[in-house]
Amino acid sequence: MITFLLSIVALVLGYIIYGTFVEKAFGIDPSRPTPATTMADGVDYVPLRWSKIFLIQFLNIAGLGPIFGAIAGAVWGPVAFVWIVFGAIFAGAVHDFMAGMMSLRMNGLSIHAIVGKYMGEGVKRFMSLFTVAMMMLVGAVFIMGPAKILSGLTPGYVNVTAWATIIFIYYVLATMLPIDKLIGRIYPFFGFAMLFMAVGIGGTMIINGLPIPELIPANFINMNANPGKFPIFPMLFVTIACGAISGFHSTQSPLMARCMTTEKYGRRVFYGAMITEGLVALIWAAVAMSFFGGVRELNDVLALQKGNAAWIVNEISNTLLGRFGAVLAILGVVAAPITSGDTAFRSARLIVADFFKFEQKSIINRLILTTPLFIIGFLLTQIDFAIIWRYMAWSNQTLATIVLWAITIYLATEHKLYWISLIPAVFMSAVVTAYILVAPEGFEINTFYGQVSGICIGLVLMVWFLVWNNSAKQLAPVEVRDVNPHLGV
Repeated sequence: MITFLLSIVALVLGYIIYGTFVEKAFGIDPSRPTPATTMADGVDYVPLRWSKIFLIQFLNIAGLGPIFGAIAGAVWGPVAFVWIVFGAIFAGAVHDFMAGMMSLRMNGLSIHAIVGKYMGEGVKRFMSLFTVAMMMLVGAVFIMGPAKILSGLTPGYVNVTAWATIIFIYYVLATMLPIDKLIGRIYPFFGFAMLFMAVGIGGTMIINGLPIPELIPANFINMNANPGKFPIFPMLFVTIACGAISGFHSTQSPLMARCMTTEKYGRRVFYGAMITEGLVALIWAAVAMSFFGGVRELNDVLALQKGNAAWIVNEISNTLLGRFGAVLAILGVVAAPITSGDTAFRSARLIVADFFKFEQKSIINRLILTTPLFIIGFLLTQIDFAIIWRYMAWSNQTLATIVLWAITIYLATEHKLYWISLIPAVFMSAVVTAYILVAPEGFEINTFYGQVSGICIGLVLMVWFLVWNNSAKQLAPVEVRDVNPHLGV
């Protein structure tokens, strides 16, 4: 219990202390005009209150990851707390804040274009394809995940397919309509359900005195049932993504950057939403470790349920909160992926529109782009959920790694403190490389060789960057212009 409570305190202090440090390192300018006021179009560029933007940002990024991912990551034991805390403060929140603020400075530019601006046209084209493909994977996962949970609430009445169809229809509407017409109106209700879920589960867990394992030397080990096949490095750092760092977030931050009226809200919205998501992940990891009696018992339950985290969510919610409380809690769990899935498809539409310079104020133009995206999304839902989830997890962390490198180059170009993103960029480079080398869905090479190879790749990239940056300092400074996506500059 002490480790859990200290972890909560650490996240809050991280927001106050390190969040302020990162904000100063970026150098916000509250008087600078924002695209919400200079480019308002009534569809995507819509001025909103910071509190509403925070809520939308939080729900956009808090999909199944901080719930399902935290439950799956809890099988490694209390070491998961360390990753959630340090990952959220020093990697995930920096990633989200910088992606959002860079977009704000560049007229709401999408993340693929921002990466291309600092890493080259070839990388931009790759990122366009990679990001849209990932949005399709996210959308498919966030259709089937909540559909499975909802079908568990309505056995014999509404099955998985029917719920998936209903969610799919909602996604179409949310992607097509102006951001303030549907998303801006229903998110407050979803937000209440989501926060109730987190506070309710966490509070009941503490009151009931569930045996949350402490991070003592004896527990600072790999407690996975199969430690040889699933080493902490790199498996844990990909399994728990959204609660620590997630590339998906960088695709969502520009959506809110297009709605902010001043830069002074950047830390509250981008850094704060990531820390809040870390708190959600922390709660679910803790309750997963304690509810069934311990980490070993959690491993046994997940094996018996074939990794079905939705069953665990239902079981914990019904037991700890009672029937009414469980319904609200599960609505929060359902709201999280649904409110991420709709903006995943919306992001994909905007990325494609930016790439082809296709105006989106007309609903006909939005329909032209939305239709093929949803056809692809529907086809992906026919693939086994577990397979889609694993590939989404790796592609998600790979995207975060690429974005961290783009942020680092931006900071170096602007003569700002680039170490705040360089260190997590190097670490995540090692993680995603090692993962694809040793994972069952990867090349499955020897774990030791895969880990060493990942670390070497990370260090080589760091040296490469430092050499490049040193060479760049010898050249005359080149002005980096703000980018207007509507002009295609």
